[in-house]
Amino acid sequence: MQAAVEFQNISKRFGAVQANRDVTFSIAPGSIHGVIGENGAGKSTLMSILYGYYRADSGQILLNGAPQTIRNSQEAIHLGIGMVHQHFMLVENMSVLDNVMLGTEGGFRLAQKRVEVEAKLREICQRYSLDVDPLALIQDLSVGVQQRVEILKQIYRSANVLILDEPTAVLTVQETASLFDVLRLFKEQGKTIILITHKLQEILEITDAVTVMRAGSVAGHVVTANTSKEELATLMVGRPIQTHLPRAPYAPGATVLEVKDLSLSNQQKVSLLKDVSFQLRAGEIVAVAGVSGNGQSELMEILSGMRLPSTGSLQFLGNDLPIAGRKDADGLPAKFRALGIAHVPEDRLRDGVIKNFSVMMNSFFGDQQKLKKAFGLLDFATIAQRCGEMLKTFDVRPADPQLRIGLLSGGNQQKVVLAREIAAKPKLILVGQPTRGVDIGTIESIHTQLLAMRDAGVAILLVSVELEEVRALADRILVMSSGRITGELKVEEFDATRIGLLMGGLHKS
Repeated sequence: MQAAVEFQNISKRFGAVQANRDVTFSIAPGSIHGVIGENGAGKSTLMSILYGYYRADSGQILLNGAPQTIRNSQEAIHLGIGMVHQHFMLVENMSVLDNVMLGTEGGFRLAQKRVEVEAKLREICQRYSLDVDPLALIQDLSVGVQQRVEILKQIYRSANVLILDEPTAVLTVQETASLFDVLRLFKEQGKTIILITHKLQEILEITDAVTVMRAGSVAGHVVTANTSKEELATLMVGRPIQTHLPRAPYAPGATVLEVKDLSLSNQQKVSLLKDVSFQLRAGEIVAVAGVSGNGQSELMEILSGMRLPSTGSLQFLGNDLPIAGRKDADGLPAKFRALGIAHVPEDRLRDGVIKNFSVMMNSFFGDQQKLKKAFGLLDFATIAQRCGEMLKTFDVRPADPQLRIGLLSGGNQQKVVLAREIAAKPKLILVGQPTRGVDIGTIESIHTQLLAMRDAGVAILLVSVELEEVRALADRILVMSSGRITGELKVEEFDATRIGLLMGGLHKS
C-alpha cells in the first residue's frame, strides 16, 4: 500500500541545536499514527516541516508516493494537509463562521459566501458529529468545542492529512472521548491522522501505529496492538521509568496556610468561589482535583496575590496576608513571594515566562532584589552560575542559558519555571497543572522534585486535572466543583468513581 506521508532522511538544525537528524518513516493512509517522544525530541519541528512552517535542511517528503516541496502553510493546505495546534489559532471575538472563512473569503460577494459557507459547515458538523454552532462566538465556547472548530476548519479546507499537536492537553475526560469519536469518524472517511501526544494511554487507545523519537532521531516504530506503555516509555527516554517514586512517611508539621470562607464574584456578580476553607501544613502535598473551570484557577490567583477575593481571610505562618482594605492586587505577588510563597502558574506562557527573553533572564524573575550587588546592579556572574546549575539539575535541553526561552519545548520551559520557584526556597509553593503537555520522562523529573520539597518540609498546594498525578503526589485531596469544595479524602481513600461524583457536584454532605 502506498504511504500517505513518507519522511525520507529529514534533517533540520537551528544554530547549534540539531532538531531533526535523518528522520525516516512512513504513515499508512486511512490510519491514526502516533508520534511521541520527550520534550525537545523533534516531533513538533518535523510536523512544522510537513506543514510548511520550516524548510528541511536535507531530505524530502512524499505524499501518496510523489515528492513534494512544501514552502509554506498555504502550499501545505493546497496539498490537503491541515494542522490543529496545541494553542488554538482562533480570533475569540469573532464567530465560528468568520474564523473558518478567514483567509478563504475570495471575491466581493461576501454576504453570499457567508450563506454558502454556513450551509457547508452545518453539513460537515452533521456528518462528523461535531456539534458546533457556526454562528456562536469563539469566546463563548468551551475549550473542547473550540478544538472542534479547529478540526472543522481543516475539514472545510479539504484536509486529507490532519496533524494534531497535543490535542488533549487541556481537555476533560469527556471532551477527550468526544474528540476520539470524531477522529474515528475522520479515519472511516479515509483520512489520515497524525497524533502528537505525551499521554501513552491515549496512544494505546486511539492509534494504529506509533513512531517514537528521541534526540531528533527515530528511536523506534511499533504497531500499537503489539506494544505497551512500558515499552513506549523506555523507547522515549532510553531507560525504564519509575512509576512509584520514593517518599518519606506522611508526617505533616505546623500549619503554613489557612484559608477561611474565601469567596469571589466577578463584575457580573457571578460566583466563582464560595466559602472555600482548608488548611495546609508543612511537609504535605494537598491536591485540588476537579474539571478545569471550577474555581481552581481563581483560587491559585488569590493565593499567589494575582487577584483579591471578595470576602474571606488568608493566614500564612500564623499571620494575616496583606489583602484587607486593598482596592487592587498591584504589587501583591511580589509581597507574597517575599514572605516565602512561590508559584508555578497553570499557563506558563501567559504567567510563567517572557518568551522573547533568554532562559537566563527568565531564571531569576521575582528574585531580582536578592541578586543585586553594589549600586543596585544585577550580579550577572552569580545569575549565570545559578542558571547553569538549574539547567543541569533539572536536565533542561538544550542547556543554553542565552537561548530565547520561547524556542524551548513546553516541557523544558516548565522545568525552567519550576527550577526558578524551587530556587527561591519557599515555605509554600503553589503548583498549577505542573505536567500539562510534558513527556513521561519530564513528568518523572517534576514529580521527583515536588516530592523532595515535600520531604524537606515545604507545604505544597497542587492543582491538577490528571487524577493519576493527584494519586501519585497527594497526601490529601480536595475536590472542587462550581467554586466549592465538595469533598476531602486522604490519598489512601482514593476512589476515581467517588472523586468523579464529587467533581460533578455531589457534595460531601
